[in-house]
Amino acid sequence: VQLQASGGGLVETGDPLKLSCTPSDDSFSFNSLGGMGWFRQAPGKEREFVASISWSGATTIYADSVKGRVTISRNNAANTLVLRMNNVKPEDSANYYCASRRSTRTVSARAVEYTYWGQGTLVTVSS
Repeated sequence: VQLQASGGGLVETGDPLKLSCTPSDDSFSFNSLGGMGWFRQAPGKEREFVASISWSGATTIYADSVKGRVTISRNNAANTLVLRMNNVKPEDSANYYCASRRSTRTVSARAVEYTYWGQGTLVTVSS
């Protein structure tokens, strides 16, 4: 399964941001996937966890660095995973990746527990 993230670009400090993730193959359903998440990687830094959501959407977890500014949601029927961020900061600049666990439906902050990854969408926040 290939995932594709979109919505990145150049934004100004304080702006809102919406990132989306969909399957590259329209015939594939998010109902078949497990818990999903967003990670990000800034140049010269390690990839870090941002947010994760369970298969049902009932459970979400967030990194401390974004808690209170970020909301993750998913619509399995529409095959869409969304990350909304308010009040973006220059330190939010990074490549953002969506990912999915193969079948385990719970949330996770550990990248090694995700099987499917998108190609990344670059977010640059100007100060």
